[in-house]
Amino acid sequence: MDDTLKNKGSICEKESKMKKSNSENFCDDKIIMEIKEEVKKIQSELIETIRELVSIYSIQTEPKENAPFGKGPAEALDKALEISEKLGFNTVNIDNKIGYAEYIPEEIRGYEEYIGIFGHVDVVPLGEGWKHSPLGGEIENNRIYGRGVLDNKGPILSNLFALHILKKLGIKFDVPVRVVFGTNEETGFACVKHYLTKEKAPVFGWTPDCKWPVVYGERGRLKVRIYSKMKDLDKLYDFVNNYILSAPNNGVKLKIDFRDDDFGEMILRGYRFGIFENRHFFEFVMSYPAVCKKEQLMDLIRNSLTEGTELEEVANWNPVLYDKNSEYVQTLQKVYNYVTGFDAKPVTTTGGTYAKIIPNIIAYGPSFPGQKDIAHLPDEWFDLSDLEKITEIYALSLYEVSKLKNRK
Repeated sequence: MDDTLKNKGSICEKESKMKKSNSENFCDDKIIMEIKEEVKKIQSELIETIRELVSIYSIQTEPKENAPFGKGPAEALDKALEISEKLGFNTVNIDNKIGYAEYIPEEIRGYEEYIGIFGHVDVVPLGEGWKHSPLGGEIENNRIYGRGVLDNKGPILSNLFALHILKKLGIKFDVPVRVVFGTNEETGFACVKHYLTKEKAPVFGWTPDCKWPVVYGERGRLKVRIYSKMKDLDKLYDFVNNYILSAPNNGVKLKIDFRDDDFGEMILRGYRFGIFENRHFFEFVMSYPAVCKKEQLMDLIRNSLTEGTELEEVANWNPVLYDKNSEYVQTLQKVYNYVTGFDAKPVTTTGGTYAKIIPNIIAYGPSFPGQKDIAHLPDEWFDLSDLEKITEIYALSLYEVSKLKNRK
């Protein structure tokens, strides 16, 4: 054994003592150490690429020719695909709404099944209160600032560079791997809905647009309004006071207090009074577990309504629940625990990601425990040490997925 391999082995041996027992087997493969070294090498290029993409103000505006969601998202998509091509990937632009970079070795060319990583390059408006240039990608105290550095330009480029590392090292998959760039995540998910009219769903994948560790489930989200005419306004207020405001926020008085082991109990939130078309309404949101369905909830609420009030659905997103014991989820979780040294278990979320639309994917990163209130706010930031860490997680996750049987 040469000295290089001895050194790699000793590093791995030291690390394994710090990691939990369920992750020690990762050190058996010298490729792991090569991937970790490559992650460090590409950080400067990755950071400059993120700054380049962040400089494009990609909020949705009026549609234009070849820009269905406005100039900014289309320009950001073109830039993401240009970056991908420079890294040696094949690229596809689907009607300027969404596009992808693909790693597809010659021996598996023609396979329709694929692993998919879905992120987005559109952003929310800048807002006010910035201390750093919102489009400048400024770096201060090992932290990069700018709209989209966390949500979601930084993380999706991290995945692109992670895949580039595996491509460079000649890692083989039994199916192609795609990194997909959406342009309408912040304002409706129309981009991924369009994607599914043109492409098959992946056999597995993730979206780096939520939190760590592995997120195997997303609650349902049902927004409703209870209306009344002016003459029945007292009945609307009575209903709200009796069934909502004076009751626990789990919907127990409405008999919708469902709960399950994956998500816990129902949560009511987002209370709001308003007037629409000369009718008064009370609006609220149900964050509901997978054990119940939208139709059940609507029927039970109607059973509690009084004469003079009526219920209308405003919007609904069904729950997403992936098998937390699946080989994919367990593999990603072991990688996360190996890199971080944690002993975390897969979790669920109240949020909503592309997993609500794209079948067979889960949310996976990028925010670590305790990191809240960063995206969508002034001075959105990403620690550069975390950027390196997530790139390592994504690269090692792709490597471990490459060992699985992905072809159905």
